[in-house]
Amino acid sequence: MARDLVILQCTECKRRNYTTTKNRRSTSGRLEKKKFCPFDRRHTVHRETR
Repeated sequence: MARDLVILQCTECKRRNYTTTKNRRSTSGRLEKKKFCPFDRRHTVHRETR
């Protein structure tokens, strides 16, 4: 399959809060999204973990 399941980890508190899918053919690097962290109670950058 072209789409893979990835886990997003908060850069501030280092907790894994979200899961999403990405197209591995078009996105070769790590995915970064600005999401709400419920532990920090604010929007932070979340990065894909391996």
